[in-house]
Amino acid sequence: RQAQQPRVLVFSKTAGFRHSSIETGIALVKKIGAEQGFAVDATEDASAFNDANLRKYRAVVFMSTTGDILNDTQQDALERYIQAGGGWVGVHSATDTEYEWPWYGKLAGAWFKSHPLNPNVRKATFRVRDKSHVSTQGFPNTIEREDEFYNYKYINPDIHVLIDIDESTYQGGENGANHPMSWYHEFDGGRAWYTNMGHTDETFSDPLFLRHLTAGIRYAMVKAALDYKRSRP
Repeated sequence: RQAQQPRVLVFSKTAGFRHSSIETGIALVKKIGAEQGFAVDATEDASAFNDANLRKYRAVVFMSTTGDILNDTQQDALERYIQAGGGWVGVHSATDTEYEWPWYGKLAGAWFKSHPLNPNVRKATFRVRDKSHVSTQGFPNTIEREDEFYNYKYINPDIHVLIDIDESTYQGGENGANHPMSWYHEFDGGRAWYTNMGHTDETFSDPLFLRHLTAGIRYAMVKAALDYKRSRP
């Protein structure tokens, strides 16, 4: 009997702004799964966040979620999942989510404050700060990108920054010389990986972004079975 294919859950519920690129992002994760050998389930139904269901997944991807999307019981289920060794991936506005839930802000690594206006999509230079991680291996030192660049009002000091943005190359940056755009960290028993990229549809057809996201999901996918004995009740 063949071992069951690993599964990844993509969650894209929005309670605020809804990005038109969400469906493009979900389609890309499904394509990555088909190529990398994992199954992908996509939902906007928050009731999927319960222990029995989350146990099925090696990672959960928050695809441009916004606002208050999980109730207290569902929040507890995500916390237990991460404590059991689960993985979390955040794309773009996953940091514009659940501002009243301090644990989530630490998991995601930052909270959205603002972005440039008129236009909010701009060109700027990204700097690759760490090429030792699987999701930035072989990357150039700098990347010219057009996307929507967030300013953050909270940044978890424990994150490992992979890519930051050179604020001198565009107008509207407010985080100064160390303005992260992609990062990862181990957190509360699990793993988290996040990228600010993903506002535009075009981002999801960028070959470098494809490599970045593929390896980010791979990093987050737990190596062993979840162990709910490690979760707080």
